[in-house]
Amino acid sequence: MSVLPPNTTHIGDPAIFQSPKLALFCSTKCPGRLILHTYDLVRALRDTGRVVIGGFHTPMERESLDLLLRGTQPVIICPARSIDGMRHPPAWKLPLAEHRILLLSPFPSHQRRVTRELAIARNTFVATLADAVLIPHAAPGSNTDRLARELLAAHKPVLTLEAHENIHLIAAGAIPITQQYIDKKDIAF
Repeated sequence: MSVLPPNTTHIGDPAIFQSPKLALFCSTKCPGRLILHTYDLVRALRDTGRVVIGGFHTPMERESLDLLLRGTQPVIICPARSIDGMRHPPAWKLPLAEHRILLLSPFPSHQRRVTRELAIARNTFVATLADAVLIPHAAPGSNTDRLARELLAAHKPVLTLEAHENIHLIAAGAIPITQQYIDKKDIAF
C-alpha cells in the first residue's frame, strides 16, 4: 500500500509516489538555447525512466510534459487547483489508462481556478515532495528564482543547466548540468 501525503486528493496510480522524484520548474521566459538543452535533458530523463513531478504550467514545463508522456515512465502532475471534476487533456488518456500518471493536489474542491497564490503554494508542495529539483532556467528575481533560493537554503539538491544565463543559480549553490552529462544519459540524481 502506498502512502500519499495527508490532505491530498489523487487520480491515477498512487504507487508512483513511492519512487524517487525529480521536480521540474522553469521560468516562463526561457532563453532559446536553453530550450534546446532542456529538450535534450528531458528526453534523457524520459529514457532513464526517472519519475518527474511538477505543475507543468509554464511553456517549457508543458513542452517537457509532452516529451515525458511520449515515454513509458511515470509522471506526477500537480495542478495549482483542485482536481475534483477536472477535465483531462486527451494526451493524458492513454498514460492514465497505463497507470503512468498520478494527479495529486493538496487543494480543496472549492479551489477550481488557478491563481498566482495557488501556483506558488503548489510549487512549494511539489518541491517538498521531490528528492531533488531541476530548474533548467530561473530568470533573476522571478518566482522560480525565489523558490530555487529557498530550496538551496533548506539544503534541497537543485540542479540547473550550466549556462551564463544561470550563473546566479550556480553562484547560489545549484549544481550545474553539462551537455556531456545529458548526452551520457546517466541521470542519477
